[in-house]
Amino acid sequence: MTNATHLGLIALGVTSIVAAASPAGTEMRATSDRARLARAPSPPSYQRVAYAPAPSAVPRRPAPRDHGAYAREIAEASARYAVPERLIWAVIRVESGFDPRAVSPKGARGLMQLMPETAAILGVRNAFDPRENIDGGTRHLKAMMVRFRYDLRLAVAAYNAGVKPVAAYRGVPPYPETRQYVRQVLHFYKLPVEWRPEPVRGTHRIVRADGSIVYTNIPYGPLAGR
Repeated sequence: MTNATHLGLIALGVTSIVAAASPAGTEMRATSDRARLARAPSPPSYQRVAYAPAPSAVPRRPAPRDHGAYAREIAEASARYAVPERLIWAVIRVESGFDPRAVSPKGARGLMQLMPETAAILGVRNAFDPRENIDGGTRHLKAMMVRFRYDLRLAVAAYNAGVKPVAAYRGVPPYPETRQYVRQVLHFYKLPVEWRPEPVRGTHRIVRADGSIVYTNIPYGPLAGR
């Protein structure tokens, strides 16, 4: 065999090796591998699952229910302590969403969210009983109204944050929770546009948003929704 023939055979062998390593050869091997994997059974521990987001750690407050279920208890407490029904309703809506079994992270209980210490002072034995809770909560709210001379914003703020912070700041404390609470309660209560005592002792004049005037012996008396 001549040197030229020998060199030609070597070149042919190299060409064959290069062809085997070409993309076409790679694609053929990949196709074969995929087919083999498709035929292979899945391990027994494998299970297809659907992704679901983890539940929120923050409990959701129930949607506010109609206060008609407690209309009688609210009306009785309103008449007993001279607190507008609409105000009691607004406090209950913001405090518990009308859930009589509500318990706050701080331990406040029932419709008007009475702390155990406050409930004990008010003589409320069962804070989860709607009648007891509304009676005690309304009595406490009335005490706040008297303490702050019927300034409803301060009274509602004190119901939420306590008397001391309101007295110390001489206004609604700069606590985001308390300020939001006051805004919500007054929004649902529909605070009158104008309110002032009349010369006749114990009489109050209220101008509603629609321009109508109401005279009453109840401070911040019966507005819309009573």
